[in-house]
Amino acid sequence: MDAPSEAENIVADYQHLGLMLGRHPLALLRKRFAAMRFLPAEILNQFDNGRLACSCGIVTVRQRPETANGVIFVTIEDESGTVKVICWPNLVEQQRRELMGAKLLDVYVVWQCERNVRHLVAKRLVDLSHLLGELDTKSRNFH
Repeated sequence: MDAPSEAENIVADYQHLGLMLGRHPLALLRKRFAAMRFLPAEILNQFDNGRLACSCGIVTVRQRPETANGVIFVTIEDESGTVKVICWPNLVEQQRRELMGAKLLDVYVVWQCERNVRHLVAKRLVDLSHLLGELDTKSRNFH
């Protein structure tokens, strides 16, 4: 019997423990993401205000505060960290399926950084969940 691959170990760890004991699953996709020009969180966090960017991450949190007038806040995570994504109501309406259904979300954004508050303002979303294969991630939604 062959030893499991790193990807198989990651899936097994996550299914049984709810976390990964080895590398982050997106580390396995980084070369592919680089070819697609997706930037890791650690690079985005150094950007200047107003810069356009594209990133991809596992959705860990979706929030829709009652006081936010229809804005949804999404946190995505890759092997280098997390970024917060703001989805304005018009985008929420146009891309609800991608926003609510994606486990792996590609975001085309404008980076905003004001007084050390950093976040991405989403312009377009793409569901890339199929790239996760058998990895079944769960996000915390609207807690």
